[in-house]
Amino acid sequence: MAIHHTEDTFEGAGGLRLFGQRWRPEGEPHAVLAIVHGFGEHSGRYQNVVGHLVPKGHAVYGFDLRGHGRSPGQRGHIGSWSEYREDVRAFLRWVSARESGRPVFLFGHSMGGLIVLDYALRHPEGLSGIIASGTPLNPGGVATPLLVATARILSRVWRTFPIHLKLAKGALSRDPAVVSAYLADPLVHSQTTVRFGTESLDTIEWVKAHASELRLPLLMVHGEADRINLVSGTRDFFEAVRVPDKKLFVVPGGHHEPHNDLGYELVLQELETRLAPRSA
Repeated sequence: MAIHHTEDTFEGAGGLRLFGQRWRPEGEPHAVLAIVHGFGEHSGRYQNVVGHLVPKGHAVYGFDLRGHGRSPGQRGHIGSWSEYREDVRAFLRWVSARESGRPVFLFGHSMGGLIVLDYALRHPEGLSGIIASGTPLNPGGVATPLLVATARILSRVWRTFPIHLKLAKGALSRDPAVVSAYLADPLVHSQTTVRFGTESLDTIEWVKAHASELRLPLLMVHGEADRINLVSGTRDFFEAVRVPDKKLFVVPGGHHEPHNDLGYELVLQELETRLAPRSA
């Protein structure tokens, strides 16, 4: 089946023009997956998802967060987490204008998973379900006590102070080709700021505290051996969610990017099942 790919921009919070793209099947799609990518990457790194779902008759949409990929803004910086929230709202409006009447599922990976959970807790309207992958509910190794303390102090006086996040690249995937492509990708970066750090930490605590209020169907995916974001955080959040339509899929031995890891086909099958019509 042919995959029709188009690129565009739409207006995010504060009038910032954000880069967006979509992949559609030849006919009318059954459902729509709207992707929010992770820190330091971009919407073009989800080709495994696109290649699996679009031939099955679904549409996939993605956009580059502000300060990421082909969207403008200081790399990795936000003034407030609400900027991400409003950007997602604008993204979903952009999607809905092109896919009116079709079920829309919001998918977020890593930092995108945190953005998605925060958004869904506050604005569940119009969404058919949530998929959160590798979410940083228990960040592993990056948020050291010294870094946290430094970020909180500097965020009050110099919020754009840059920080270089030293992620263990080999922890992304057990597939060497994925790691090599990541390292060679000119749109990938590791820059952030102290304000991003404090906003992220505050959002993590808020999302965890409100887990029981989630009202949308939920699929959570996490690599069992994820060293970047520990699976324990996802397990704890999942247990606190009260909605009956929920599932946790822990990838045995999996690293940080389940959709780009060895055995990713099983993960994509879970996504496909989630997008299928569900009985009442």
